[in-house]
Amino acid sequence: MRTWSLVAGGVLVGLVVRWAVSLNPYSGAAKPPMFGDYEAQRHWQEVTYSLPLQQWYFNTSDNDLNYWGLDYPPLTAYHSLLCAYVAKAINPEWVELHKSRGYESYAHKLFMRATVLVADLLIYLPAVVLYCLYLSDGSPRKKVSVLLCTLLYPGLILIDYGHFHGRYNGVSLGLALWAILALGLGWDALGSMFFCLALSYKQMELYHALPFFCYLLGKCFKQGSVGKGLFLLVRISLAVLLTLALCWLPFLTDPSLAVQVLRRIFPVARGLFEVGFFLMGGHLRFKDTL
Repeated sequence: MRTWSLVAGGVLVGLVVRWAVSLNPYSGAAKPPMFGDYEAQRHWQEVTYSLPLQQWYFNTSDNDLNYWGLDYPPLTAYHSLLCAYVAKAINPEWVELHKSRGYESYAHKLFMRATVLVADLLIYLPAVVLYCLYLSDGSPRKKVSVLLCTLLYPGLILIDYGHFHGRYNGVSLGLALWAILALGLGWDALGSMFFCLALSYKQMELYHALPFFCYLLGKCFKQGSVGKGLFLLVRISLAVLLTLALCWLPFLTDPSLAVQVLRRIFPVARGLFEVGFFLMGGHLRFKDTL
């Protein structure tokens, strides 16, 4: 009971710090023509709500890709669409096509901050709590200390709640952590599914792909190349294929559409530096936020 009280206190502190940071000014505010990454997240909600899915990643008269064009995997686009429905219910002006460009108000700022906080509450924070309590070593006091240090990590808080505003890195990292939790409990297929969701949310999760692949493949070989090992490999493969298929299904109906999404996610034609910057969770318009 005492441990859970400390955990609740740690989570509360983490939430308070996050919200306190979110109340400060954000990068790019009132700075046309791009208005910073705040506008990127708002614009993605505008695009996904107002345009058919087939146009989300294509340059059209209604979707100028040079103005914060979508460049993250489909799960991010679905998340933007979900937030857009909520925004539309509160104030239609927040996602009105073309007319909402550069929209900035205190109410909208609170809404955008709240979407990040809710995402963390649903995905990232529970994963951190369970990981620290059940998979980390040490006494209960040490586990709570690890929990508090993790929840107060300044890099993630400043990126998601401060400078970049609404980057939702907690979603992809939370899904990856859920995958680690599942693997730690022996649920390899479920862990594979969670990691595929993380990868379908942000391409920067490719940094974690090799450790996951090596761990799971090594576990299959350890159980034998036939029998249990082969069965585990088939089960994991099916879980991966099924999860990726569900995430990408609307974009797989047309090969050109799927190719365009991949071009936006991995902008190889725009140079090796920009590809690396994307994988690190950066954005091509970083210079416009300065």
